Amino acid sequence: MYIKRILTLVAVLIAIGMGFFAWYVYSTAFAPNTAFDQEFAHVYIPTGGGIAEVSEQLEPLLNSMESFIVVANQKQYVNHVKPGHYIISSGMSNNDIVNTLRSRNIPVQVKFNNQERLENLAGIISRQLEADSISLLQAMRNPEFLKQNGLNEETALSLYIPNTYEFYWNSSAETFCERMRVENDKFWNSDRLQKAAALKLTREEVISLAAIVQKETTMADERPRVAGVYINRLKTGMLLQADPTVIYALKRESGDFDQIIKRVLYKDLETDSPYNTYKYPGIPPGPITMPDISSIDAVLNPEKHDYYYFVADVSNWGYHKFARTLRQHNINKESYIRWINSRGIN
Repeated sequence: MYIKRILTLVAVLIAIGMGFFAWYVYSTAFAPNTAFDQEFAHVYIPTGGGIAEVSEQLEPLLNSMESFIVVANQKQYVNHVKPGHYIISSGMSNNDIVNTLRSRNIPVQVKFNNQERLENLAGIISRQLEADSISLLQAMRNPEFLKQNGLNEETALSLYIPNTYEFYWNSSAETFCERMRVENDKFWNSDRLQKAAALKLTREEVISLAAIVQKETTMADERPRVAGVYINRLKTGMLLQADPTVIYALKRESGDFDQIIKRVLYKDLETDSPYNTYKYPGIPPGPITMPDISSIDAVLNPEKHDYYYFVADVSNWGYHKFARTLRQHNINKESYIRWINSRGIN
């Protein structure tokens, strides 16, 4: 009878111990352990980071950091931390979080357009990927990379086609540039290459001309007409005489690309720069900005007409008045000059 009571007590203690153990395992590994109200939280683990960096990221997101560390140790995650971008859902358990951090590196959407220089592009990308702007700029300017792609410092910007791309957040600067090379080759399909060849333009020349079109008009539906003007001028050997190239030349000469130049003056037309299309014939040596795809395709598909001139249309702002003759253009131009003078634009 005494032995039976002992055995019963032992059995009860074992059952209690097992229950406590089960509760401990559940509460530590499988119970919800998130402390944020949103549906998701983003975690960015840097390259070379360890459990300390993971803990720093998770600290404000979890109810119990201690229990997470216990599970991370049990699942040997502490010795196998992987860099990347991870999404933690509200209500996740430590087990779920560790599994996510081990194998679910989620790509990010990288967007860019209309940057005037590689420096600007590197800055934009560095805010979206782990790579910093210095490493990105070095990769973009790498002489060997440029040489392999038939580019130079002037034309380097033409490699980057504005769009939205999917990248792993921890992609290196070199990975970014190589991916852009691949995307550039995809963009220049046989149809676009044939159209460029028909215009007797290289890829880089198309991009440089499209950059001027981009700066001349914000209206996508007008870009083929503007492109047609410049194609007409090129065919007849006329100077392009594009004000945006003068503005770019002034910025380049001063080194101040943040300045806002609202009006091109006659003295500015004398700026001695290969980008000044009032002084130098043909297409500038490189793009003055990163053109949208709509501007690139406008150059490849220019409107066929016999216009050679255009000026801003003050009665239909955003658009332009086009002219076939210099006489008609001067009439349109006088109207525009009167308008900007009346508003004191310098």
